[in-house]
Amino acid sequence: MRPVLHVITDETTQSSYTHATLARLVSANGADFVQYREKRHFDTRTLCRNAATIMEICAQSEHSQLVVNDRVDVAYAIGAQAIHLGRQDLKISVARRILGPDALIGGTSNSLDEATKLSNEPVDYLGVGPIFGTVSKENPAPQLGLARLARICSDSPHPVIAIGNIRIENVPDVIEAGATGIAVLSAIASSDDPGRATFEFVKALEEC
Repeated sequence: MRPVLHVITDETTQSSYTHATLARLVSANGADFVQYREKRHFDTRTLCRNAATIMEICAQSEHSQLVVNDRVDVAYAIGAQAIHLGRQDLKISVARRILGPDALIGGTSNSLDEATKLSNEPVDYLGVGPIFGTVSKENPAPQLGLARLARICSDSPHPVIAIGNIRIENVPDVIEAGATGIAVLSAIASSDDPGRATFEFVKALEEC
């Protein structure tokens, strides 16, 4: 089984594609997970409507799954079964109680210490980064690099999804470091052809 690909939708780092359009393009080209990421202060009804649309698109693809970023209430309201939580979001233990034992819950780790603490939480995977830096955050955490990623992968009892300026050319190094998958935002969402970019990332992962 190849390493998994999470594609993060975003409308603030690019203006060519909506969340729904990105979801259609990437799910049709092999993305395993489509993460709905919305950092603007939209009302909950709008967030739920957007997330529900992406969930329907993923269901039509037969192999993609929606992951709601940050908002446990939105995931619960639309019946989504996967969520990714940042360091400032609701506690993972609380999210687990709300969403139940079968939900897929990921937690964010920006350091070895954070990864160690997360290992004691009811998470299903760790989102670790930024590996090579990031262009999607105003105040990003320090760049981890491959050596720290390898240490986290070695020590963690949970699968690790690497994130942070991952490009086609460094996919093999990331997987060799021990990551079970990657999460990609700008290299796909900001590309001229997100569908083709997704296909190329899937191909790179298949070759690892």
